[in-house]
Amino acid sequence: MSAIKGLAFDLDGVIADSATLHFAAWKRLADELGIPFTAEDNEALKGVDRINSLRHILKLGQRALPDDEIERLAARKNGFYVDAISTLTADALLPGATALLDEAATRGLRIGLASASRNAPALLERLGVAEAFEFIADPADHLPKPAPDLFLACARAFDLPPQAMIGFEDAPAGIEAIRAAGFRAIGIGETPLPRADVQFATLADIDLAALLA
Repeated sequence: MSAIKGLAFDLDGVIADSATLHFAAWKRLADELGIPFTAEDNEALKGVDRINSLRHILKLGQRALPDDEIERLAARKNGFYVDAISTLTADALLPGATALLDEAATRGLRIGLASASRNAPALLERLGVAEAFEFIADPADHLPKPAPDLFLACARAFDLPPQAMIGFEDAPAGIEAIRAAGFRAIGIGETPLPRADVQFATLADIDLAALLA
């Protein structure tokens, strides 16, 4: 019997194709601020919380703003993103997401979400997979990635030791968070993640039985 009893997933770029919506929202805000911002720049924001993402963009533009203005701009970006996800459907689920979640549930694995997005619960509802997740770590209560807090919250919720958990991420900061938590780290996507224990292009490429063996 496998020693793995629980799985913890990032959301954007792992479960759902919503990472592009984050980029569009940040790009719109950066344009308003007159700061050049490219898809390549956006790679550094993957897995990073909203405030620190904005601080990164401001640094690109060599801009310094007071904390209250940063909070206001972060909320504005979130408004752009919330408007965008309101149109999402299950079509935005990435390949293999539903099948892997279903198989994990059939095998009796505990399933948690370790996302930096405070919009995660609403997004899961829009995607039609909210019921697959037994636990959703609240990013408001935990340090952002690469700190391990969001992943450790999943392990605590399931009363499982870190070595009984696998984490799934598409970003370097997320992989570092998984490793710091003591989980096995699975990378997802085409961007090289050399710190992952193993990497797959999509969840559809994963043989769960083999992963658990």
